[in-house]
Amino acid sequence: MASIFEQETVSEFKQRIEKLTPVTQHLWGTMTVSQMLAHIQQPIMVALGDTKPKQNMFAKLLGGVLRRKYVNREPFTKNLPTASSFVVSDERNFEHEKQDAIQYIERLSALDRSTISGRKHPIFGNLSAEEWDMLLVKHLEHHLRQFGV
Repeated sequence: MASIFEQETVSEFKQRIEKLTPVTQHLWGTMTVSQMLAHIQQPIMVALGDTKPKQNMFAKLLGGVLRRKYVNREPFTKNLPTASSFVVSDERNFEHEKQDAIQYIERLSALDRSTISGRKHPIFGNLSAEEWDMLLVKHLEHHLRQFGV
């Protein structure tokens, strides 16, 4: 599986993001392309430790079950529910969000993977570096496919 810590993977994600335009339409879901670009930054910010969203009661009760279901090598299916802390409902500036998304991916990829080990995801709880890596790659892949790139 691809890794966010491999330059080839990072380059591919950046190239795909560069193909997006302000009018790129989603193939499923309801987000605009600008909202999606803002949304993909959210779990990266958590992995980096820039934000620390709270884990709600639902996540505390079902986080383990959901973790087994989603923190694996299987691609995400369409129209999955989103952690409330990752929802972007306001409209965003496309160019700004595109540049920020690329910068967050580059910043994350430059780290030693051990830096993100043990950081808490708002649904899945504490994740190993390998779990974060797998989840972030799956998340980016999912949303770039959502917009046809």
